[in-house]
Amino acid sequence: MKNLIIVLLILVVVIFALVASFIGRYNRIQQLNVNIDNNWAEVQNQLMRRYDLIPNLVETVKGYASHEQETFQAVTEARARVGGVVEISEDLLNNPQTFQRYQEAQNSLGGALQRLLMVTENYPELKANQSFIRLQDELAGTENRLAVARKRFNDAVAEFNRSIVTFPNNMVANMFGFEKALFFEAPVETQAAPQVQF
Repeated sequence: MKNLIIVLLILVVVIFALVASFIGRYNRIQQLNVNIDNNWAEVQNQLMRRYDLIPNLVETVKGYASHEQETFQAVTEARARVGGVVEISEDLLNNPQTFQRYQEAQNSLGGALQRLLMVTENYPELKANQSFIRLQDELAGTENRLAVARKRFNDAVAEFNRSIVTFPNNMVANMFGFEKALFFEAPVETQAAPQVQF
């Protein structure tokens, strides 16, 4: 009888340890998932800041370069495409096609902004305008913060993805349907080295 009680006590302790480990692993995966959402919200915050700066920048440049209508139109259209997808949602983070469209819209906006800033090189009086300089600095600061936010988001995604594929976390992840998160990726054209011509 004494041996049976000892065996039962050992079984209870082992079961308790396994349940505690399972709960701990599940909670850790959930924390990493929340961390992804938190970092994505910061990416969204910086994208929204950039989105809000664009009309002021365009209006300032328009005053000096009114005949650059094609560039203004491209910036306005790119901003409008992005405007439809500024809210964080589960569908955006979990659907590869939606996420890809979102990234393409953001990349299009970034390219249009680069063209707008290239136009300003032809207007020395615009480059000396204090409003333009301030807006350009704000935009540069926002782009830097956006780069940091994207890196942190991708770091959070990498940590989450590592967590759900390693044993024994992968068993918990499979039981609760956790899937790999998507990275924020650079467009293909930015991955090639630029050609410099003198």
